[in-house]
Amino acid sequence: MRVIEHLNKAKGKTLFSFEILPPLKGKSIDSIYESIDPLLEFNPNFINVTYHREEYIYKKREGGYLEKVTIRKRPGTVGICAGIINKYKIDAVPHIICGGFSREETENALLDLQYLGIDNVLALRGDAIKTETTFVPEPGGNKYAVELVEQIIQINKGEFLDGEKFEASTHPFCIGVAGYPEKHFEAPNFKADLNYLKAKVDAGAEYIVTQLFYDNSAYFRFVDACKNEGINVPIIPGLKPIVNKKQLTVLPKIFNIDIPFELYELMDAAQTDAQAKQIGIEWGIAQSKELIAKGVPCLHFYTMGKSEAVKSIAKAVF
Repeated sequence: MRVIEHLNKAKGKTLFSFEILPPLKGKSIDSIYESIDPLLEFNPNFINVTYHREEYIYKKREGGYLEKVTIRKRPGTVGICAGIINKYKIDAVPHIICGGFSREETENALLDLQYLGIDNVLALRGDAIKTETTFVPEPGGNKYAVELVEQIIQINKGEFLDGEKFEASTHPFCIGVAGYPEKHFEAPNFKADLNYLKAKVDAGAEYIVTQLFYDNSAYFRFVDACKNEGINVPIIPGLKPIVNKKQLTVLPKIFNIDIPFELYELMDAAQTDAQAKQIGIEWGIAQSKELIAKGVPCLHFYTMGKSEAVKSIAKAVF
């Protein structure tokens, strides 16, 4: 079932979903199942699977020269999605990114997903790789997420890149996109960021999943601002419980978000990571209860491959 159908059929009930990471290269899919199993009791409507693009390393070769080698640390997104659907009969949402793909490779990936009966995607530009200071698209690839959305819509209409037609699927892709309650760090301002988001929705995106946040007022302001701009698709809040004190500084740096001062004070006063984890869970419970009370369509949790804290929150609110 398409994500938008799940949301429409809920009729105001807040759904539960979460995101997982593919295992590191060489590891078994069993590690994925171990992170999913504890959350099944909350009846997740869909599970997102992230995609991690290539990175580059330099290997020293005979004669002293360096060879640039491409590696993928977390491959297997498509296979994992197929495994989830087959094992759990739960809809899987693969992330499709611009970085590392030409438009032809993107087309082939989308056709593979159709063959497997996967009809949901989250369309993202993706981040710059560690060796680059800014995002650089693949030669012949999509530069922005809106271009990726447009290409997926083209597949939905039964059109190849070369202009040839084919029989369009009776289950077209449901496209989700990312939104940023506290502004994408590359956007010059909040208004411009909303314009970029509206362009993705106008191109065919059917729902939005937000970047993680810890201040619900930022989410509510974001939703109001979206409505004022004519963005009327469902906006799903993305949540991630803080599980140790180190994340107080790591998360703002990685995700370009603010930690509310009240949460910072509570976490800073914790004597151990166990205490900090409990504070993070309690904050997540309070966040979730308020969001549900306000009628959000779904709570979407970023598990980062660890389900214990998310399970504690879900048990308290679902």
